[in-house]
Amino acid sequence: MTLNCALTFDFDAMSVWLGSYKSRNPSMISRGEFGAIAVPRILSLLKKHRIKATFCIPGHTALAYPDIVKKIDAEGHEIAHHGWVHENPADFDEAGERFNIEKGLECLKKAAGVTPKGYRSPSWDFSDRTIKILLDYGFVYDSSLMGADFTPYYARIDDGFDSVSPYRFGPNVDLVELPVTWLLDDFPHFEFVDKDTYGLSASSKVEEIWTDEFTYARKNVKGGLFSLTMHPQVIGRGHRLMMLERLINKFKRARDVKFTTMLAYAQGWRKANPLDKWKASGAPQAQSACGRDRL
Repeated sequence: MTLNCALTFDFDAMSVWLGSYKSRNPSMISRGEFGAIAVPRILSLLKKHRIKATFCIPGHTALAYPDIVKKIDAEGHEIAHHGWVHENPADFDEAGERFNIEKGLECLKKAAGVTPKGYRSPSWDFSDRTIKILLDYGFVYDSSLMGADFTPYYARIDDGFDSVSPYRFGPNVDLVELPVTWLLDDFPHFEFVDKDTYGLSASSKVEEIWTDEFTYARKNVKGGLFSLTMHPQVIGRGHRLMMLERLINKFKRARDVKFTTMLAYAQGWRKANPLDKWKASGAPQAQSACGRDRL
C-alpha cells in the first residue's frame, strides 16, 4: 500500500501575531507580512514539482490578501478553514466560537469563492464544543488533534476528564481526524518569539528529523498519512525552502509514496472506513460504551 504525503501551509500572515500572541507591536505584526512574500515562492515550488497542497487560511488573511488566496485556489490547491484571526476557540463562549467559524467561512467565500470542507484550529487549540460545531457546519475533516501520528481516526465528542477521575471516552462521530504533531511543524523548530519559542534551528537538523519520521511512516504505516505543517512566513526563507525542495525530491524518489491534499485523503479514507465498520475494528481511538463499563 501507498504512503500518502500532504504538504500543508498555514497562511497566517498578521493574524497569528494579532490573535494568538495578542500583539499590538507594529514590528511583531509586520513579521506576518513576509507570508505574502513567501506564498508565491511556495506556489512556484509546488508547480515545479506538480504537487497539490493544502493551505489553511484564517479569514483575516483572506481579507488582507484576497489576490493571493485567489491564486492559491486557481492553481488547484485546497483551502481549509483556519479560524477568523488565529484565535483560541476556548477563549470564547459558544456564540463567539460559532461567529469565528462563520466569519472565516464568509471571508474565504468572499476572497476566492470557496467553502472549505477541512478545518485546522489556530495553534491546534480546541474548546469542548469545537467538534460538535464543526459537525454542524458540515466539515469533513479536522486536523488539530494529536491522538495518533500517521493514522487517521474518527474524532470523539463529550470526553470527560479531570485530575482525580478515570478518563471517560465519549462517542466517535463522523468527522475524520487527520492528526498533527509539533514535531512535524516548522514553527517551533525555526521561529523565535521572546519568552515563548526559541527555534532558529539549522535546517539540516529539521531535515534529519522529518526524513526519519517519513522513513518510519513509509516502512510501518502503509496507507497512512505523513503530513507536514508549515507556515509561509517561516518555511519561506531561502535556506528553508531549499531544505523543503530536498525533502520533496526524497519523497518523490520513493515509488510507493503519493502526494495528496488533506481533503482528498480524508474523503478516500472515510469511504474505505465507514464509521460503524471502523468502530468495530478495535482502533485505539474507538472506545465503546460497553468497553468503558467493563473497567
